[in-house]
Amino acid sequence: MTSDTTAAEALDKLTETRQRLVAEIRKSVVGQDEVIEQLLITLLARGHCLLTGIPGLGKTLLVKTLASCLSLGFKRIQFTPDLMPTDVLGTEVVDEDPNGGKLSFRFVPGPIFSQVVLADEINRTPPKTQAALLEAMEERQVTIAGETRPLESPFFVLATQNPIELEGTYPLPEAQLDRFLLNPVIQYLPQDDEIRMVGDTTGQDRPVPQPVLTGPEIETLQSLTRQVPASESVVSYAVRLVSASRPGQPGCDPWVADRIKWGAGSRGSQALVLCAKARALLDGRPNASREDVKAMAKSALRHRILPSFLAESEGLSADDLIDRLLEQVAD
Repeated sequence: MTSDTTAAEALDKLTETRQRLVAEIRKSVVGQDEVIEQLLITLLARGHCLLTGIPGLGKTLLVKTLASCLSLGFKRIQFTPDLMPTDVLGTEVVDEDPNGGKLSFRFVPGPIFSQVVLADEINRTPPKTQAALLEAMEERQVTIAGETRPLESPFFVLATQNPIELEGTYPLPEAQLDRFLLNPVIQYLPQDDEIRMVGDTTGQDRPVPQPVLTGPEIETLQSLTRQVPASESVVSYAVRLVSASRPGQPGCDPWVADRIKWGAGSRGSQALVLCAKARALLDGRPNASREDVKAMAKSALRHRILPSFLAESEGLSADDLIDRLLEQVAD
């Protein structure tokens, strides 16, 4: 941030923008404050988000509502067991000239060629099709028939998945999971919120959410996020936290090492710091703090940590192991 005045103006404007965004989202979505915040953090951090939750909790509605609040191209891909990579990326078709009969190839783009892509129930499709998203998510481009085609910026994949314990699901490959910046878990609504939601959605039609942000405005906010200062101690804390999840590495407690098959990689450290910056910006604060890192730890690391058989036999989840890491790693 170039000056105190400019920084203050930017923070005030972002606070106003956040309020408008949340107000539009609230036209369709009741509750889920934490998940909404994490979707906005993903937006500011230029990442991708994987929403996990059982069917019927509004995952798809939440993503579609956020997309409708952005003046960006939007496509939804319904992932099914018979979906093929070409159904996601696109394919080349043969055209025949009606006059001379000459044949030519024409590329028909798939739904990945949009700015906001909803990958709905991504773990309903086999890994071969899931992997079609890898290059797009990491490099913002796809390679088809030897030709690399860039994707329009800004580009987001907002995916939903059912818990892998449910029938008919395929676990996402670790390389795929690591491409997602955050993995929020959407929970049941509190009873009061559910009563309000049921009343609202079974009555008259609700107002339609309106766009709040354009593509250039989003890119400006993404640039501003990276300018938020994070002190060396904050970065060090994030790296030490992630390093403590890696069996065999210095700082990894033996109890944890026995219960983690493998820990988070360097993308986990980057995700923690970048999300801490975005969270501080959303809260109207000019600096990222250790509290921001702690607040983002579960969503940024749960999909990057693989519990061991011992942990599973003890009924421990990745979230339980992250709680242990947060207790052990000193500020």
